[in-house]
Amino acid sequence: MITKTTNQKGFLFDLIIYIAVMFLIREIYFPKVSFIVNGLFWSLSALLIATWRMKVRNVTWKDLGLRKPKSIKTMVFVTIGILIAIPLTIMLFQMTKDYLPFSLEPKNYSENSVSKFGELKENWLLFFAIMPAILLESMLEELLDRAFLINWFENLFSKTTVATILAVVLQAVIFGFRHSNDLSERSIRVGLIGLIMGIAYVKFGRNLWPIIIAHCLLNTMSMVDRV
Repeated sequence: MITKTTNQKGFLFDLIIYIAVMFLIREIYFPKVSFIVNGLFWSLSALLIATWRMKVRNVTWKDLGLRKPKSIKTMVFVTIGILIAIPLTIMLFQMTKDYLPFSLEPKNYSENSVSKFGELKENWLLFFAIMPAILLESMLEELLDRAFLINWFENLFSKTTVATILAVVLQAVIFGFRHSNDLSERSIRVGLIGLIMGIAYVKFGRNLWPIIIAHCLLNTMSMVDRV
């Protein structure tokens, strides 16, 4: 695991490089390929930067949770818990959003779904064609947004309990903003998903498989709903 003696300035340097690349790489868009291909290009670019900085720190993805779960039963229970907690949290947000002390930018989800994924309505061939990329992207987001960011923010803030709380919250904010680039209902909903995933990652042994499986199932259900 990451040692406490590692220089905090080094982790700050890593985070600056990583976050800068994560957002700036999105300025590169290849119009001749689909949004999904561009999204994978962005995530894989971020993965290269994260892996590079991990290698410098002597850290592997296995150290951060990409390893066999100690208990399959626990993994299943945690995955189910995530799948229950996320819709309940979003429902609570929907019930209280009108009482927020700030306004939210509106988002047209139906138009976004068509422009990003093509016309999915009753198009199962397209659905099965793009699902491998959707599932790969789901896994990459858990590696990067949960495993890498949470651990790097923790080490930046000295690995205390407060540092862990800050790390989970900050990665959720970044996760939400990165999906919408504004303060909107969509960015908050995605941020809440990131918050639940982050809490589950920290509280249940820092194994990535429960949150990867939950993320893949959530995105699969979301895509099925559009067909």
